[in-house]
Amino acid sequence: MARPRPDRADGIQPPVRSAGAARHSDDPAVGPARHLGAPRRLPAWLKIGTAVVSVLLVGVLAFGAYWVIRLQGNISKASLSAGSSKTEGAVNDSNDRMQILILGSDTRDGKNAQYGTADDSTGYGHSDVMMLMDISADNKRVNVVSFPRDLLVDIPKCTDQKTKTVYPAQKNVMINAAMSEAGIGCAVDTVNKITGLEIDHFMMADFNAVKELSNAVGGVDVCISDPVYDPDSKLRLPKGTSKVQGEQALAFVRTRHAFGDGGDLGRVQAQQSFLSSLTRKIKADGTLTNPSRMLGIADAITKNLTIDDGLASIPTLLTVGNRLKDIDVGKVAFVAVPTVPAAADPNRLQLAEPGASQLFAAMRKNVDLTDPTATPGGSADPSASPAPAPAETAPAYDKTLQPVAVANGSGVPARTQEILQSLTAGGFTQLAQLAAKPVATTGVYYGAGFADVAADVAALLGIPASQVLPAAGVTGVQVYLGSDLVGGTATGDAQVALPPDIVNQTAGDTVCQQANPELITR
Repeated sequence: MARPRPDRADGIQPPVRSAGAARHSDDPAVGPARHLGAPRRLPAWLKIGTAVVSVLLVGVLAFGAYWVIRLQGNISKASLSAGSSKTEGAVNDSNDRMQILILGSDTRDGKNAQYGTADDSTGYGHSDVMMLMDISADNKRVNVVSFPRDLLVDIPKCTDQKTKTVYPAQKNVMINAAMSEAGIGCAVDTVNKITGLEIDHFMMADFNAVKELSNAVGGVDVCISDPVYDPDSKLRLPKGTSKVQGEQALAFVRTRHAFGDGGDLGRVQAQQSFLSSLTRKIKADGTLTNPSRMLGIADAITKNLTIDDGLASIPTLLTVGNRLKDIDVGKVAFVAVPTVPAAADPNRLQLAEPGASQLFAAMRKNVDLTDPTATPGGSADPSASPAPAPAETAPAYDKTLQPVAVANGSGVPARTQEILQSLTAGGFTQLAQLAAKPVATTGVYYGAGFADVAADVAALLGIPASQVLPAAGVTGVQVYLGSDLVGGTATGDAQVALPPDIVNQTAGDTVCQQANPELITR
C-alpha cells in the first residue's frame, strides 16, 4: 500500500509550496506549476557546440573590427577641391556614374626618401601619374584617361585648404605641377576645368604603393620588344614577357626613357599596359572574391594612399571595389588625351584639337569609348525601334554664307573647338572666334535680319530659345558660351565624333612596349 506524501493537499488547505516554487510567485496561494521540476541538463555535445560557436563568433567580430580599424588607420585624407564650387550633388557609391582622379605622387618623404631628396618634390609634390577613371552607372564599363605629366595647361586660382593661402591662376604650366602649391584639390580643379566634368573622388598613391601592391599580387607580367636598361630608373628587362614586382615594378611605371622615343607618351602607354596586366591578373586569380587576398591588397594600398573625405571609409572603398569585380576586361578602355608638341616648347605637350575636345565631349555625354554607337550607361538595345527622324524644313538662306562668331566665356578653353566643330557639322562655315570675359549664362545674340539663323544655331547647339536675343552692334550671329553650358550637351543627342584610334588598348589586350633604341642592350 502506497504511503501518502506528507505535503499533499487535503482539499481544504492550500498546498505547502517548495522554495523553488515560491520564487515564481508572490502569491502564497499559488502552488507549483505541474511542469516545474528538476531542471534537465543540456547534453555535453550541445554545451561544447554552443561554446565553440560563441568563440568563433567573437573571433570573427574581433578579426573584422581589427581589420577595419587597421585599414581605416592607414588612410590619409585631403580636400577634393581647392576652392572651386560644385554644381552636382554627391554620387551614390553603388550605382551612380563615378569619376575618380588617380594620382601617383613623386613625394620623397618617409619611405620614399631613397628616390631623392625633399627638394626633388617641392610643396605637396608633383603627380608622376594622372589618370581619370570613369565607371559607368551600370558597372559594365570603365574608361581610364591618362594625362601626360608634360602637358601644358592653364591652372585655375587655387586655395590651400589647410593654410588658406590663395595661389593665383597660371598659364602654360605642366599639369603635374597643379597640386604642388595648393594640394591635390588643385589638380582636381585643373582637370575639371580642362574637361568640363566634375570629378567625384580622388586617390593618390606614392612610390611605395606600386611596390607593395605588385608584391601583394605576386608580380605583374609585362612585355617589351627588346632587352633594355635605363640607368635612371634602374629598369633592366630582357626581350619578351617578364614578371615584375617590388623595385622593378616601380621602375617599369616610373621610367621616362625606356620606351618609345624616350618621351612621356611612351611612359603613359607602359603605365596603361601595367594596369591592364594587373587587372587581368586580379580577375584571373579571383582576388576580388577572395577575402584573404583582398585584405592583403587593401592593406598594401591603404598604407600608401591619400583620398578625399567622401571616399575615406573602408565600407565606401569596398563598395567601389565591388563595382569593378564583374566588369568585362574588354570594356576597360585605356585612353591618352590627344596631344602634340607644344608651340611654346617642343619638349612639352599641348592638347591636340579637335581630338581633345571630341574626347571631352564624349566623356561629358557618357559615351562608351570602346563602342561610341552604344547608348550611354550600357550597350545599345538592338530590339529597340529607332525614333522617327524629325521632319526638316530647309532654311530660307544659305548656311555657308551666314557669319557666326563664338565667344567662350565658359572657363573651359576646349569648348571653343567643340562648338566650332558642331557648327561646321551643321553646315555653318563662315565662323570666327572672339575674345570673351567669363559669364554665367550662355546666350545667342543676333543682328537685324538674322533671327532665323540665330534660332537654327541655338537649336543645333541645344541652347534654349529663351536665351536667343537680339543685340545692337552684332553682325550676323554671336554664340557667347557661359559656365552653364560647361557640363551640358552642345549638340543635343547627336553622336560625338571621336578620333578612330582614341583607345590605346583595353584591359583584355596584351601589348608589348617598343623599347627606346638608345637604351636597347645586347
